[in-house]
Amino acid sequence: MYYFLCNLALIDLFYASSSLPKMLLDVFSKRRRISIIGCLVQMNSTLFLGSTECILLAVMAYDRYIAIRFPLHYNIYMNWRTCNIITVIMWLGSFLVATIPTISKPFVFCRENILDHFACELLALLDLACGDLSFYKITIFVVSLFTLLTPFVCIVLSYICILVSILNIHSAGGRSKAFSTCASHLTVVLLIYGTSMTMYMGQTQRLSSKLKNIALIYVLVTPVLNPLIYSLRNSEVKKAVKAILPRILNQRP
Repeated sequence: MYYFLCNLALIDLFYASSSLPKMLLDVFSKRRRISIIGCLVQMNSTLFLGSTECILLAVMAYDRYIAIRFPLHYNIYMNWRTCNIITVIMWLGSFLVATIPTISKPFVFCRENILDHFACELLALLDLACGDLSFYKITIFVVSLFTLLTPFVCIVLSYICILVSILNIHSAGGRSKAFSTCASHLTVVLLIYGTSMTMYMGQTQRLSSKLKNIALIYVLVTPVLNPLIYSLRNSEVKKAVKAILPRILNQRP
């Protein structure tokens, strides 16, 4: 579990770094510009890291199922060799899926150069591109099936199996412990998939200011909340929070 959490932490770090520094610079700058190459690099980086995170969450759901359903055989099923192979396939596959469509058929821009977004989002760039865009729309749909819908279905199936396994646990303490190992992961899944599927599974609609706010959730809010969500499972962190909160609440102005 901690091995995959390290991967998740790296993804969040790189994901936030791909767009937030430029966004913060634009907030305090009057000249809000970015080169076409820089914009395409930012777009592909976010697509690559976003796809990797969605697949990783599915892998983590399967990992939790193995840990709960087969605790005595966990080290056999999820050995280091298996984890390393999964990691390589996950990172390399997401990189190829994110970059090959853009390289095979680059964008052609012939409209106004004002991007209606705070970052180089794929759907926002499509509004500026000209020519036949059917290739990109079909590609977005197909890629979304493999990087969003398929992992989400795997997560749902994993949690159905987890629920059945938990119901077969006779002790209340065992059930509580099993539920607690899944609570943080479920919270992250709802944040990531709720926003991503809203954006890309309905990509035929024109990008609106409401969808820009949704994009801000998975670009900024989720990477910030992930460390907090997972660290609250640690007993030492819980004790520290319980010790600090009363002091903050009892402070007088």
